[in-house]
Amino acid sequence: MKILPIDKIREADAYTIKNEPVADIDLMERAAGQLFGWITKQVDSTHRFFVFAGLGNNGGDGLALSRMLKNANYEVFVYVVRYSDKNSESFEKNYLRFKETDPDSCFDINKKEEFPEISDDDLIVDAIFGSGLTRPVEGFAGEIIRKINQSASVKIAIDIPSGLFADQASKASGGEIVNADYTLSFQFPKYSFLLSENELFVGRWHVLDIGLHPEFIKHVQVKNFYLLKQDVIPLLKKRSKFSHKGTFGHALIIAGSYGKMGAAILAAHACLRSGAGLVHVHIPKVGYQILQTALPEAMLSIDRYENYFSEVPELSPYNAIGIGPGLGKEHQSQMAMKLLIQDYRRPMVLDADALNILSENKTWLAFLTPNSILTPHPKEFERLTGKWSNDFEKIEKQRAFAIRFKVIVVLKGANTSICLPNGHCYFNSTGNPGMATAGSGDVLTGIITALLAQSYSPEHAALLGVYLHGLAGDLAIKKEGEEALLAGDIIHSLGKAFRKLSK
Repeated sequence: MKILPIDKIREADAYTIKNEPVADIDLMERAAGQLFGWITKQVDSTHRFFVFAGLGNNGGDGLALSRMLKNANYEVFVYVVRYSDKNSESFEKNYLRFKETDPDSCFDINKKEEFPEISDDDLIVDAIFGSGLTRPVEGFAGEIIRKINQSASVKIAIDIPSGLFADQASKASGGEIVNADYTLSFQFPKYSFLLSENELFVGRWHVLDIGLHPEFIKHVQVKNFYLLKQDVIPLLKKRSKFSHKGTFGHALIIAGSYGKMGAAILAAHACLRSGAGLVHVHIPKVGYQILQTALPEAMLSIDRYENYFSEVPELSPYNAIGIGPGLGKEHQSQMAMKLLIQDYRRPMVLDADALNILSENKTWLAFLTPNSILTPHPKEFERLTGKWSNDFEKIEKQRAFAIRFKVIVVLKGANTSICLPNGHCYFNSTGNPGMATAGSGDVLTGIITALLAQSYSPEHAALLGVYLHGLAGDLAIKKEGEEALLAGDIIHSLGKAFRKLSK
């Protein structure tokens, strides 16, 4: 799914109005109908609605929704926030329509003292400011937003929480922002919804299809995407009846050190569970019995050193390499990794200590094979690129890094972001807080390495791997719950995740 910036959303609206064709007020009616459908599925008519409407098109949406709720026998009170003496044409039309429906339930607010009494069982609908906001909300409108936030009622934001910027950082702006429990976004998610710093404002968000013209959506050029099931299903390869283990590649996992052999087990196990035909694990001598016992399906390449990685094995047999989980940063390990970067001319997966070694030897980045896949968590990424002041800056650093070094950067976390060398960035839709557990990243390394070994392109391996990793976590959590989820549970759910996609 494409994530359109606000200027492109305006173009999509205009294109739809012209080419469907449909009147602006009728497109607003269609959007309000989608809001009405979603809300009435969640909330029965025993609850009262307090709708706070601004003077622009977002307020018009709120007024149209209020009229529909009123006609469906919901108890609705509309409060128009008069922060200006100007209003949009569509707002004015819907304001008059609601006044005709129920003039006794529509009120103006000109000062904060006119804010109504709202009980905890009531619902608040925020329709004050839309996605076109260009400056922080302060003054009278800010006071109303503070009043809304002080209420314990459930808050539903139309399109975007009032005061939140869609395409730039709101953090430290100084303006007031509605703390929504639910945000109902039209046609596309907003870029800001996908960033952790805005979780308090956005709450749980849902996209409502309002029928913007498919031709415009198909051809519009964007740089951000939201990765959905329909995006990854075409990437999944079907297996031939006459396949054999050689068909699905030979993967090498370089991982583990004294006290951290579990990371090697998790990465290798995930690699096997993700379809690699053969998996070799290069480990120090200390891990021999551990790996042989824990994972009999894997073959072992044993380092000459007892406790850490120090030498690169013969690389010609391998279709894909993943390096880093539990590796350590010994000097010999760093030198061996440098040799690996110089000698292996295919894209590989670099995680954990492989990334920490790169952060201490940044000149090596220029020698990475194009389309290699780096999978840092935020702290590892910070070591590579330096600090950032907000999440928007973090993603732009990720994008710039991917472009500069011609690599794929998978920045792990909620809505894991995958930035490609062409500057495109994908935000993942699967995954849950239970996956914030030790070893989860090692599992991802194994999955992506397995896909590379099976001749998936690096781009497809990264996108499909991240989606499958999150999907397996979502399936595992149904059994284990967030608090009890382990990295091994993600591995054991990979089969279900593949089946869910193949169906």
